Amino acid sequence: MVRQGSAKALCVGSIPTLASNSKRQLRSELETPRVKSSPDSSPIWQSLQNSVSARSTLAHCSLILAVPTASHSQPMSEAMQQQFGLIQRPWGVYYLKNKITGEQTTLKTRDKEEALRLLAARNDSESQPHLNLALARVYMNGADPHLATRTWQEVMEHIVSKKTEETRRRWEVAIKDVNFDCIRNLPVAETRPEHFDRALADAKVSTNVYLRRIHNHALGMEWLLKSVIPRLQWPRPVFKQKRAITAAEHAAIIERETNEERRDFYELLWHTGAAQSDAAFLTAENINWNARTIAYTRKKLKSRAGIKPALIRFGNEVATILQRRPQSGPLFPYLRTVRPGDRATEFKQRCGGLKIKGVSLHSYRYAWAERALQCGYPERFAQQALGHNSKAVHHAYSKHAEVTVPSLDDWEKEWKKNPQAVVQPKVVALNFKSPAPDAASSSEAQPTALARVG
Repeated sequence: MVRQGSAKALCVGSIPTLASNSKRQLRSELETPRVKSSPDSSPIWQSLQNSVSARSTLAHCSLILAVPTASHSQPMSEAMQQQFGLIQRPWGVYYLKNKITGEQTTLKTRDKEEALRLLAARNDSESQPHLNLALARVYMNGADPHLATRTWQEVMEHIVSKKTEETRRRWEVAIKDVNFDCIRNLPVAETRPEHFDRALADAKVSTNVYLRRIHNHALGMEWLLKSVIPRLQWPRPVFKQKRAITAAEHAAIIERETNEERRDFYELLWHTGAAQSDAAFLTAENINWNARTIAYTRKKLKSRAGIKPALIRFGNEVATILQRRPQSGPLFPYLRTVRPGDRATEFKQRCGGLKIKGVSLHSYRYAWAERALQCGYPERFAQQALGHNSKAVHHAYSKHAEVTVPSLDDWEKEWKKNPQAVVQPKVVALNFKSPAPDAASSSEAQPTALARVG
């Protein structure tokens, strides 16, 4: 008979042996029913069964205790080798401390249980880096089921779906850039800086500009957990040198052009500084002959709210051009049907025939802005004419203009000699309570307000 105390003593630290395995096999054979005899009636059978049962119990007990439990699965030496520890500052906030470098990082919590969970996660991420991505996917799927699988192509398509008209067309062309092929099917959550570096390798300006917009859109939608490239680390785009078309070059192009519609189109760009798409889509209804003005809304800014239309007053030269165009409907029926790229190609072909290099249809805007600054045209008027709401944009167009600032001393001396010779700001009388008086009676009318012009 086996005593209970001795059984416990044998259980602790025992190891299964071949003998115990053979006894288990013997027991299974003895328990197999036989045809000719009944085991229950034999006393010898009962004695063998009790003995084998006791020994098999000991073997089974040793097998269970040989497996380490969860509380003893981590040896003390391994726990001491963990890279991060936990400290609590006097104000109650818990910090992670790197045991190697001594660096401390706040956990931004005063809850001890939460701090311990963060500590365990950080140590696990350091000891088992191969599990980081799998665990991150599990947590991300809980917050957003598509966060771990959303690709950059889906981000691009989402941006295009929000755009309209001309802006949508620009984006549809931009996202077809072959430089985006290396990240097109890449999950957003798995993107690393080297992926963007590969897309920006050829230093293409449009790729740089649109990739930054796509990246910022993903950040704003919280599809990207952190910036792939920090804002100050983005490579600065290197723009090609741009210049204005000169008066001599413009005159040569006009003289050689035989197509009347295209010649009038180039002439209108020179006199108004309009963008090529804006000028091509002008209609006779945009012209106010009584006020001698052209009013239009820029196509690329049409989708933005609060954008004022460009309003340009034209002189005799522009009036002569407009009188040659149709008096109703589109002013340029053919050119409005041509893609902007095709209009630019046609212009480049004409410049190539005249050995003119470095200019495009957009150079007419640079030329207009530089001419305006050189002759002292007020900047606010130039901005209104070009359709700009930012001074920085206008300065970019006119930065190559040459303007000589007169000496203030000489200017003051001339003013003292003849104050009337210096142009003074003109004061116009405005009466907000009654209709504007005509020219004959304006000098006799009593003004209720004064407006300074110039």
